[in-house]
Amino acid sequence: MSSASSPLPTYQDADLRRVLGVVAHPDDMEYGGSAAVARWTAQGAEVSYLLLTAGEAGMRSRSPEEAADIRAEEQRRACELVGVSDLVILDLPDGTLEASLDARRQIARRIRQLRPEVVLTQTWELKVSWGLNHADHRATGLATLDAVRDADNPWVFPELLDQELLEPWAVGELLVFGSAPTHVIDISGEPLQQGLASLEAHEQYLAELGGAAETRQMLESMAAEQAADLPGVDHALGVAVHRMN
Repeated sequence: MSSASSPLPTYQDADLRRVLGVVAHPDDMEYGGSAAVARWTAQGAEVSYLLLTAGEAGMRSRSPEEAADIRAEEQRRACELVGVSDLVILDLPDGTLEASLDARRQIARRIRQLRPEVVLTQTWELKVSWGLNHADHRATGLATLDAVRDADNPWVFPELLDQELLEPWAVGELLVFGSAPTHVIDISGEPLQQGLASLEAHEQYLAELGGAAETRQMLESMAAEQAADLPGVDHALGVAVHRMN
């Protein structure tokens, strides 16, 4: 959260052209990140999502197979609402995800395929503003951080170059949402509304958790708090920006 005496700088995103979002589960991007994505796609950027799991362990009333199908369909709808057409869902295990070499390899592969300027992911910190962070979220953040470096190193996962002909790629910045922010992204107006609509697209999943109303209110409140010191900005997303090259 910013302070009245020293508001956080606004992240300069006008020239963004390609972004990759990496998260653990369907709905993870929708907890704030998708509002920034709506802003970027409206500005002409191409944004892709990579989900490490199908979220198959997330619905107690449904079998993992049924839950995976439901959540993939809801994620596709959420993507459409913020201008994302490129969605890849991996089959790593929901609930027992690890920041493994395999996870790093698969993320690095997607980075080399897409060649994004920016990668957006979720925080790997244990303690977050809403409590204790989920194990899969922490594993995803760490695996993504490492994979950004792996993607630029020809001697790590050399088979990506030797067998798949994927040249190393240097991501310029890693953006992390959910951690202590260094910058804010203006999501006032339509981006916020599109982001909230994308969250509500996870209708059956949120119903399993008790409904979307409380979550929507929480996100709006957090976004308003992040924008408290910014003239002309009603809602903002705080991100930690890490220069990677």
